[in-house]
Amino acid sequence: MSEPRRVLVTGAGGFIGSHLVERCVELGWEVRAFVHYRSDGGRGWLAEARGAAAVEVTAGDVRDPDSLRRACRGIDTVFHLAALVGVPYSFESPLAYVRTNVEGTCHLLEACRDASVANIVLTSTSETYGTARAVPIDELHPAAAHSPYAASKIAADQLALSLHRAQGLPVKIVRPFNAYGPRQSPRAVIPNAIAQIASGRRVLALGNVEPRRDFTFVTDLAEGFVTAARCDAAIGEAIHLGSGEEVRIADLVRKIAALMGVDVEIARDERRVRREAAEVDRLVCDASRARSLLGWAPHVKLEAGLERTIEWIRTLPAADLRGEYAV
Repeated sequence: MSEPRRVLVTGAGGFIGSHLVERCVELGWEVRAFVHYRSDGGRGWLAEARGAAAVEVTAGDVRDPDSLRRACRGIDTVFHLAALVGVPYSFESPLAYVRTNVEGTCHLLEACRDASVANIVLTSTSETYGTARAVPIDELHPAAAHSPYAASKIAADQLALSLHRAQGLPVKIVRPFNAYGPRQSPRAVIPNAIAQIASGRRVLALGNVEPRRDFTFVTDLAEGFVTAARCDAAIGEAIHLGSGEEVRIADLVRKIAALMGVDVEIARDERRVRREAAEVDRLVCDASRARSLLGWAPHVKLEAGLERTIEWIRTLPAADLRGEYAV
């Protein structure tokens, strides 16, 4: 296809979505940002994004097909990031994840088909694999949901690929491993640990720190989405975005503490511990398809990315460090 020119980003007010909007604006693309409707008119992290003044913002809900049909009009490329995320709450309200992640994706795909959108990039997650049977994990690894969240993302992926196979819908699946960086939710371990340290704590209340994860800085992920959008060969494919390097959470937290110049102890917070059968012990990315097909590779090393995230957390109001970002 030709270079994307008029793009829609769903979930534009979120962590990754707001960074992707920034990158699209930098590239000179016309951007329509789809944000979840709020009565106060809030736009989430989109309000902090560089170039946001140049972005057309539309509010709606992916559970509402009418708002998606309106959003897709006149668009050549759609980046679909809107989703309910987070494993723990998916056990409390699994139907909410089905309605947002599965039905919402269905509404989005139908809206794209009706609007003749030529390029659809959907966001998946490495949680679809469960604990790795072999590492690094490539795109042929079996899906094995350990949570309703993961199950909803598997269903959304398969729905999209089925419409590609049966109807030629121009779908591309981008599957990030663990993202981190500025604007990430405090439920995630990296911003949570940084905020606890920045608020003065030296005994950190965390969940299970034994799992191993593969972390990629958010701007590298945004670039991965962009390169996927530009690549015709990615149609009908699922493509991993990750570093290929794993780190145990306990070691990651100690690295953060060292960068912040403190010594810490780790205490187990049962509120943050997944039930044993739901835990995913090891996720390590094989990104060779991204390298060969897209020419993509991450550039921000873990230490540099952590330093940038620490710097951002330190700019937050003190009340945030004592409250939301420090729980």
